[in-house]
Amino acid sequence: MTVAPDELVDDVARLEQGDPGGMLPAVASGAAQVRESAVFAREAGVAALADDDRPRAVVVCGMGGSGIAGDVLAAVVGPGSPVPIVTHRGYGLPGWVGAADLVVAVSCSGSTEETLSALEEAVRRGCRLLVVGAADSPVQELGARGRARFVPVTQGRQPRATVWALSTPLVVAADALGLVAAGEDVIEATADQLEQVALRCRVDADHFANPAKQLALELTGTLPNVWGTSALAGVASYRFACQLNENAKTPAVWGALPEANHNQVVAFDGPFAGSTGLSEDDFFRDRVEDGPVERTRLRLVLLRDTEEHPQVARRASVSQELAEERGIGVSVVDAVGGSSFERLASLVALGDWATAYLALLEQRDPTPVDAISALKDRIRA
Repeated sequence: MTVAPDELVDDVARLEQGDPGGMLPAVASGAAQVRESAVFAREAGVAALADDDRPRAVVVCGMGGSGIAGDVLAAVVGPGSPVPIVTHRGYGLPGWVGAADLVVAVSCSGSTEETLSALEEAVRRGCRLLVVGAADSPVQELGARGRARFVPVTQGRQPRATVWALSTPLVVAADALGLVAAGEDVIEATADQLEQVALRCRVDADHFANPAKQLALELTGTLPNVWGTSALAGVASYRFACQLNENAKTPAVWGALPEANHNQVVAFDGPFAGSTGLSEDDFFRDRVEDGPVERTRLRLVLLRDTEEHPQVARRASVSQELAEERGIGVSVVDAVGGSSFERLASLVALGDWATAYLALLEQRDPTPVDAISALKDRIRA
């Protein structure tokens, strides 16, 4: 018997059965991650990073679900940062990085080869160091050689589901360095925000009152195009697209306004826009027996920040109009919260919940990343 999508996404037993890796409980742990990792960061003495002069730049080294911590830091600090914040995803380090810079190595597993390569180079160059990752791992051992401050990360979750444990220590360090005002009140408010999202998006909350389930229902069977309306929301859109890739195993396009209005908007007139009933693809297809061809349709997801340039706000509204005029569905997610950390958390958390529900709605386990595992195995062979 075919189950309607809205019935499926509200079937708690079926959802839990389809989530043996526990992605939904892991996503729900965001508030606890923030509080725990803030304590770990303070216990590790990250405040001592400010004992010396302010670093010339902050370079965050990490990959995948760990590398997003650098983007979170840049978004939270914002464009008013007195020093550049760069996320480095790759081996080694850029040639300009040196002893005047703070290098932050983030590896949930503690054994990410690209991050270890970057950290080894940072140790060799005498950089100031902060390491966030698994205890008793290669990244901790290598960081100790460079007298790094080390913040442990509780294990048991996928790196992408550990985003708050990996990024909160960086925000605490940035507060100590005077890059952003993110004291204990901001940390606690962000944890509260994540708790509120988890309450609204919990498994036993039906889709009509659950914004993540609603968004998953809107996204099923579509090609999502996710745009942020600020630099902060742009980071959330990148995260959303990565979560669509890893959780839902689906392709996605991400961007940020105003840049997306200079290129990606043209896809509104392409083959993924408009009606799905297109019957002209195959000249030899039997139109009577086969019926119209069903094509994947584009869906625009707008992540709206509360702090937008007036022209960007106008661009977002007009972009929505253009999409709807062309038969493209639009989903809008609004940021909530006072601080930049809260606002980012509200956007990221909803995307994390929605992509997990989308995977389960389309009967895919959100936890495994078999293609990544296969790739790593072949590289090691």
